[in-house]
Amino acid sequence: MYPILFQIGSLQISTYGFMLMLAFIVNNYLLKRYLVSIGKKGQIAEDIIFYAAIGGIVGAKIFYIIEYYETDGYANIQGLVSIFKGLFTFNLDLLILGINKFGSGLVFLGGLFGGFISVSYYVYKEKLSWSLVSDWVAPYIILGQGIGRLGCFFVGCCYGRPTNISWLFPFKNGRPPTTYESFQYNHPEIFNSLVKPFYKFGDLIKVHPTQLYEFLIYFIVFLYLLKIRELKKYDGQVFLEYLFLAGLSRFIIEFFRLNPSYYYDLSSAQLISIIMILSSTVLMFFKRSKL
Repeated sequence: MYPILFQIGSLQISTYGFMLMLAFIVNNYLLKRYLVSIGKKGQIAEDIIFYAAIGGIVGAKIFYIIEYYETDGYANIQGLVSIFKGLFTFNLDLLILGINKFGSGLVFLGGLFGGFISVSYYVYKEKLSWSLVSDWVAPYIILGQGIGRLGCFFVGCCYGRPTNISWLFPFKNGRPPTTYESFQYNHPEIFNSLVKPFYKFGDLIKVHPTQLYEFLIYFIVFLYLLKIRELKKYDGQVFLEYLFLAGLSRFIIEFFRLNPSYYYDLSSAQLISIIMILSSTVLMFFKRSKL
């Protein structure tokens, strides 16, 4: 795995951060090309991507700190404090230390929420139609999710449950590595049922590469949403179908992942996915009944 793409002195450039930047660059290009093709100003695309990036990163970071406070969230807060201290004291080493600490860890659903708020503010400020803008960007949201999951794959995080499927593989240098000892310490809730009966101390554990599963699913949904955008019957249809399909995809994928369960053996992502599925279904029914 390649969690660090390259390093300049003590400043580390993470692979996930690079893939995140790539997602914004690709989506900016595709959205601008689409808007120009329908007679809109390309500058609108750059503004939307800018607001989405700021709100998305802030939201994803806040959700990460809340969800992983006991393990890594507090270190993120320490990193942010170090950044401010480094800036105010002109201490470059402290600044770089803070960036390296604060730069790790994002939660997509938090990014979606933060991006929604910031782009909604831009839409309101520019007096644009929210339903129309949401249809413009919906295919690129799911594409960005897919590119982000490739980043997770290269880093070696967000992988799935142990499996005995012969053609799958372990993440030897993952975060954390998929070793017998790691599962015993980090995932005791599944260790006795999925690891201990099939592996022994020192073994590398094969797991579901759920990052790749998600990338493939999201790319298919991306192509589907592009087609729906050409054939839509009402403004907001593409975004509502995105909410439904993204929610359904994540709900299913979660059964293969290692996230902790909260209610009725469902993870927090599955609970949010249910809200996405139900709300989009109700709104689509309401919209279609008015046609």
